[in-house]
Amino acid sequence: MRLTELKGIGEKTERLFGKLNIGSAEDLLNYFPRTYDIYEAPITVNEIDNRLVAAIDGTVMKSLEIKQVNHLQVVSTVIKDKNGTMMKITWFNMPFLRNTVKYSMRFIFRGRINKKNGLPVMEQPELFTLGAYEEKLNYMQPVYSLSKGITNNTVSKAVKQALEHCRLEDYLPADYRERYELLELGEALREIHFPREKQELLEARRRLVFNEFFRFIYNMRKLKEKETFIPNGNQISCHTVSEYVAERLPYELTNAQKAVLQEIFADMASDKTMQRLIQGDVGSGKTILAFLAMLDVAASGRQAALMAPTEVLAEQHFQGIMELKESYNLDITPVLLTGSVRAAEKRRIYAMMESGEADIIIGTHALIQEKAVYHSLALVITDEQHRFGVMQRSAIKDKGNQPHVIVMSATPIPRTLAIILYGDLDISVINELPAKRLSIKNCVVTREYRTKAYRFIEKEVKAGRQAYVICPMVEENDTLEAENVIDYSKLLQKELSNDIVVTYLHGKMKPEEKNDIMRRFSRNEIQVLVSTTVIEVGINVPNATVMMVENAERFGLASLHQLRGRVGRGEYQSYCIFISSSSDPEKLKRLEILNRSNDGFYIASSDLKLRGPGDFFGVRQSGEMEFNLADIYSDGEIMRAASDAVDDFIGQGYELVDKRMNDDIVIY
Repeated sequence: MRLTELKGIGEKTERLFGKLNIGSAEDLLNYFPRTYDIYEAPITVNEIDNRLVAAIDGTVMKSLEIKQVNHLQVVSTVIKDKNGTMMKITWFNMPFLRNTVKYSMRFIFRGRINKKNGLPVMEQPELFTLGAYEEKLNYMQPVYSLSKGITNNTVSKAVKQALEHCRLEDYLPADYRERYELLELGEALREIHFPREKQELLEARRRLVFNEFFRFIYNMRKLKEKETFIPNGNQISCHTVSEYVAERLPYELTNAQKAVLQEIFADMASDKTMQRLIQGDVGSGKTILAFLAMLDVAASGRQAALMAPTEVLAEQHFQGIMELKESYNLDITPVLLTGSVRAAEKRRIYAMMESGEADIIIGTHALIQEKAVYHSLALVITDEQHRFGVMQRSAIKDKGNQPHVIVMSATPIPRTLAIILYGDLDISVINELPAKRLSIKNCVVTREYRTKAYRFIEKEVKAGRQAYVICPMVEENDTLEAENVIDYSKLLQKELSNDIVVTYLHGKMKPEEKNDIMRRFSRNEIQVLVSTTVIEVGINVPNATVMMVENAERFGLASLHQLRGRVGRGEYQSYCIFISSSSDPEKLKRLEILNRSNDGFYIASSDLKLRGPGDFFGVRQSGEMEFNLADIYSDGEIMRAASDAVDDFIGQGYELVDKRMNDDIVIY
């Protein structure tokens, strides 16, 4: 069903929804809220503590004052709560409130709390009579991620209509829903968007998380059915080149690296085509193993391809293989194929690939485009596997005659869950870091530490180093108080010396713009990069020594650990500063796990123990794999249940089928 078939959505609004990747009513139903605004019971001023939004039962103690400040009309008054504690209230450009808010009147004031001179001030509050707020109590308003021109109310209204007009069917038989205590799918979609209470939301989320895992695991099982045993048509038993290079590297491979390399050698020489996951923490040395395997393939007269998730990372991998070529006088012909390569150069590279002249091909998704034809592709490596879908991985494999496959991931997934997620792959783990690598020094602090952090960043930059600053948002959002990259970069430029270049980066930028910024940062033309988590993967800057994360409590620990992995990649001591906007002891306790350890597997398992399902309403804490809502860390038990259900589902002869009927959505 097209969005324009919903009341109030014309072609202009449809185009705006398109910017959110919402192209149909089905997309809309699967565009889940990122959080919920909950109307909680009123509190007193002294109970505000670290709340960002609060409701206060207060009496107006002062007639409204209106002041003109630049282009703003600032309207203010003072209220008194039931304990007699006073608090200032402020509105902007709302002079008409003089007719509503008068001395001695009593309201429930609900709004955002800011500190001014150490005292709480409520800004732009909603006004309710006591009876009206009673009706709103515990109401959960969905809050969606938005783009310019689309309001939260627009999305909410459109979702309500989609729920009314779309016919929702469930692919999962009733006995499965009963066995695993799952809501019917249509009910779950209604409750995830418009929950009546937290428990209903949790049940809806559980069903939809189960749904995501079920679909993913089903596809993995079907893939495995086809590829349980693939005869090795690319046997490679000579490892002279890789052994020659490994012995002459300026560092010695760790025991874990050596063990995994032997597993790769054994796979490539066996009678079965290799399908192996190399799982290792950030900085554990996965890339050099990929390079060594590629060198052996090239030496055998065949081709090897490495697909990276970003152009900058692909370029860095290409530079790495070229350094090996020049340092050890290797007889290899690497090429770099990315989307930004000019047309004439692309044609030349395509010709080299098809003729076999190019034996090591490094690139991005350009490697799987139709024009990319390989002469004798024998090894496919995908870097940061969770950034590629199952279909993308299959697409590049189809470019060769059943090539060997290595997928690399720095995501610290517990082995039991990795076996489910990567069911078609053998798993290798690199569980130690290079001996000479300096451990990152960590600290967890509250916002009061910011000024010291700025001076520390300045000191590191003056010493020739660089820094990342991570914020959770792109632009200011009225419903969520969190630092945003655009405003923060302006603030930081004022705080730091004029000769320090500060630039921002976020996922909504055009690819060429993002790539340009990351290239400039890698060349130290930018000293401080203010970014969203878009830099979690895809850039390797050994000169960067400081990672500062604002609103750190808003991220999952696994994501924070991945971000931390952007520093500590060179010879210099590196530091990570986690700034929490909350002094809540429980939130600080979670962050202290990062303070104690740089071990991704320990962090993931510790995070699992501390977080309960009640922490997850609409907000996904980790960005792994290809899930919209599911979190592989907190939802491990649901994943196991979905895995069992898939096995039984396939065993019973059921199949997942996608179809549409009479322009109504039928969800399977």
